[in-house]
Formats: sequence, structure tokens, C-alpha cells
Amino acid sequence: MNGLANVVRGTGNMLVPALVICVGVVVLVPLSPLLIFGIGPFPVLGIAGGGTALVLFYGTGTAVLGWYVLSGRNLARLRPTRLRWSLFREVLGVGAVASVTSLQTNVIIALATALVAATAGPGAAAGYGTGARLEYLLIPIIFGLGAPLVALVGTNIGAGQRARALRIAFVGGAMAFAITEAIGIAAALWPQLWITQFSADPQVVETGTTYLRMVGPAYGFFGLGLALYFASQGAGRLFWPLSAGFLRMLVAIGGGFIALQLTGSLQWLFVALALGLFLHGAVLCVAIASGAWFRDSQPALDKTVSHSLP
Repeated sequence: MNGLANVVRGTGNMLVPALVICVGVVVLVPLSPLLIFGIGPFPVLGIAGGGTALVLFYGTGTAVLGWYVLSGRNLARLRPTRLRWSLFREVLGVGAVASVTSLQTNVIIALATALVAATAGPGAAAGYGTGARLEYLLIPIIFGLGAPLVALVGTNIGAGQRARALRIAFVGGAMAFAITEAIGIAAALWPQLWITQFSADPQVVETGTTYLRMVGPAYGFFGLGLALYFASQGAGRLFWPLSAGFLRMLVAIGGGFIALQLTGSLQWLFVALALGLFLHGAVLCVAIASGAWFRDSQPALDKTVSHSLP
């Protein structure tokens, strides 16, 4: 479903994928409890009911978007063609690297959870996990900006409009920064409004509160880095997003581990996590602003994925 949605988004059409997903969610939310608890004519499936509802959501979404593309209504149309390595290379040149970048946030949170659990036990790990869940929720918010950034930046670079592509990237980055920073500051000021929705355990609340107060103000740089990562996909230049992501991992996990060994305090681990977010966004922003997309010597693709609209 997401692959077909991106095929449609790549033509500049954001409305159709958004409608399919939003309508699907409107059905998914009530369908899940109906199948879980067996309300009315629906069978009692328990936890499997939630999974069944998701499968139906993705299956139906795939069918609708597939019909839209095959019907000829989409600007990019499917047609029979022989397999060509050059096309695989272009897609994988961006997609394979992008998949590594997407894994970085998950790896950081998983390893940080392990460090918290080893230091302060399962209650603290649950508190950190609850706080970090808010960071996960920022990703789909920024995805709403990132999807058009891929198409717009790719189209403008393909058309030779480099200055306009950069302006689009930084406008999108500024919007992402403003949104995520507002959320992060609100979480830092009123952390218990979020944490207590999931647990009243004192250790969970204390650890989650400490995390949000120390890391929340850095969420803006997470949003900035994520938006510029999407823009870099459109430019076909993922060397710097990948490098900035590994720098974040090194500082957050490596620095956090050293801080825990020296102090035994979770606060210094959270400082390392916040510093990693800051460096991720700041380094990527500076690199792109200094012309990293257009340096011939930079390791990158020979071509961008999106050259221009059909």
C-alpha cells in the first residue's frame, strides 16, 4: 500500500493517497474493537482481531491504490517492460541507503532501552519507553511534509532549478522544526500529561518525566533532520543523512554508555540522547547549506530518482 501511495505521491498528487489512508483509518479504528471483543455480528478474535483489522486495512488500501494506478488516472502508469539493472540500481541506490537511515532511530531507541533497563531496572525502562514513544509519533507528522519534499526537490533538481530545490528543502525543514520543537517543549513543560496516560507507577513516571524534560527541547532538531533526510532522497544524495545518523548513534549510545559507566545516572544518558538529536539535525542542515548536494566529489548517485514530472 505504501509503495503504491509513493508512486502516486511522486507525481505530485498528495490528495489521493491521503484520502485512501484517512478513510481506511476511519474504518480501522472502530473495526478493531469490533473484531477484538466480538461486538454484534462480529466474531470474538481477541488480540488477533487487531491484526485482522490491520490486514484488511492494508489489503483494501492496496486494492484501491492499485486500481487507481492501473486505471490510467495516475500520471505515472504501469506498462509491460523488460527488467533493467539500470533502473534497479537507481532505485536501490537511494532506497537501500534510505532503509538503513530509517533503521537508525529504531536501533538507538532499542539500545537506549537496554542501557536504561541494565542501569535502573524494568520500571525505568518502561518510563523511558513511554517517553520515547512520543519521539516515534513525530515521524508520521513529519512524513506529511517529507513526502512532498521528495517529489518537489527531485523535480526541481531534475529541471536544473538547484536554488529553488534548496529553498524548498529549508522551508520544509523550518516547518518541521517548528512543529516538532513545539511538541517537544510542551512535553518538557508538562511531561506527566503524557506519561500518566500509560502508567501511574512512580518509577515509570519519574524516568519518563526526566527523559522528556531533558530530551524534549531537542525534538525540533529531530524534525529538522528528518525533513532534510526526505529532501535528500529527492536530491538522490543520502551520504550526509546517513553520516549524520551514524554520528547521532555514536554520540547517543556510545556517549551515553560512557556517561553511565562514569556516573551511573540516567540523566547523563538522556543528555547524550539530546545531544545526538541536536547534532543530527544541525550537521545535516549545515552540510546541505554548504552545497553538499551539488559537489561532484561527494559519494552519491549519478542520477536522481526523480528527474521531472511526466
